Amino acid sequence: MAALSITAGSVIPSVNASTTKGTAGATITAGQTLYLDSATSTLKLCDADASAAASTFVGIAMHGASSGQELRYVFKDPALAIGATLVIGDTLWTSGTAGGITKTFTDNVTGGTLYVTVLGTAISTSAINFNPAAAGALTP
Repeated sequence: MAALSITAGSVIPSVNASTTKGTAGATITAGQTLYLDSATSTLKLCDADASAAASTFVGIAMHGASSGQELRYVFKDPALAIGATLVIGDTLWTSGTAGGITKTFTDNVTGGTLYVTVLGTAISTSAINFNPAAAGALTP
């Protein structure tokens, strides 16, 4: 399975979500994974098979933004509606596709080093217990 197909309008944090904001450093859509570019202090698309820095996950975009615009994102949520169809118990990961989310770790097998983050576990067919945990550098 490739990266999940996210419906941007269906990405909805719960009332218990932990959120913050930053400045977009690229064009970003709701539901995409983010990292903070320390050189520009902007949010960009997280990519598990890029550099360690570009793989350091900080959150999921709550709405779309163009480069230079304010962007709110969620970094923890016990019931985040992710905008994708899930199976209860699915484990979600950052993806080797920039900004993507996958529920199959083997989708990230690229032959090189991966810097993945486990995003959480599906608690319903549309929501996850979003409690990210960096898995570190892995070589599949």
